Amino acid sequence: MDIGKAEGRAQAEAAIQWQAQHCDTMQAPLTAGVLRALLPLLAGGSACAQRMRSWPQLTSADAMPLRLAGGLHHLHLSGAEAGLGPVYRGELADQAGIDAAVAAAVARHDAALLRWFDSPPQTNEAGRSASLMAGLMWLAARLGPRFELNEIGASAGANTMIERYAYDLGGVRCGPAASPVLIRPEWRGAPPPAASPDILHIEGCDQAPVNLADPAEALRLRAFVWAENTQRMARLEAVAALASARPPRLARADAADWVAARLATAQPDDSTRVLYHSIVWQYLPEPTKARITAAMEAAGARATPARRLAWLRLETNRTTFRHELRLRIWAGAGEEEEAFLATAHAHGAWVEWLA
Repeated sequence: MDIGKAEGRAQAEAAIQWQAQHCDTMQAPLTAGVLRALLPLLAGGSACAQRMRSWPQLTSADAMPLRLAGGLHHLHLSGAEAGLGPVYRGELADQAGIDAAVAAAVARHDAALLRWFDSPPQTNEAGRSASLMAGLMWLAARLGPRFELNEIGASAGANTMIERYAYDLGGVRCGPAASPVLIRPEWRGAPPPAASPDILHIEGCDQAPVNLADPAEALRLRAFVWAENTQRMARLEAVAALASARPPRLARADAADWVAARLATAQPDDSTRVLYHSIVWQYLPEPTKARITAAMEAAGARATPARRLAWLRLETNRTTFRHELRLRIWAGAGEEEEAFLATAHAHGAWVEWLA
């Protein structure tokens, strides 16, 4: 076997095994089984197998296995591949049966599945708003309730509608009580401050924003939801209904360019301008991250007590693989502060409050 091909296969196997184990840890055994079914494919000659083996500088941040898993789930959800029904209904108890069903699906839809490798998963999960809103409540108690919110990597804007959801965060409630979307994670630790953020303005950006009002785009988003997470599926449907009634304000833009443009706009008086994002930083190129950081630090140096700046992030610690809610604040007069507020489940099932 060609040495380069063997190395590529070994790297792909390691990435698939790691992702499958991570799914097991996240109580997603069905998705873990689908991922493990990719392992036998690596020895074959399909276009998907070749793409996996030839992935350049493969890292866990690429989420390469989840890209193909999303394509397979899409085949099932769209009705294009009936053979995957027993897999996603949990009717196959043995891995060999899952392997066979996935192999048959790849053989029949090889070219269509190949396109799913072209972009990372868009797991736009409203459940992450639990952590984000708790961070805003903590910030409101410190600096006041008035916020201008700006989200990068917004995908379909599920978290660019953070102000439209009802929340129960460790017994502390906020948001519109009549909202069809209730965010109520398992809460660990003390509750956040009982503050009520006043969202003056909210918008977001993404390189390829998803229109939840478009059934085809909404289906693609659903395909990246792990099949056993029925609660997430139901919540996404409710979020899509909100977006159809009033779309979130989303721009198609490079994250660094958009941040620079937003920081240059006039900020409301007596407000905190917040840049926020969730599970997106790992997908950004290093030059983009460096530009955003430099722009925020420069803007932070210009902050005043009446026009404050904050950076709220729910991101993966690439060493521990914990999902951490961290906040950086520029309150003017040279004041700068950093806070580690919480750890959380990647999809919002629980939040452990540390602040």
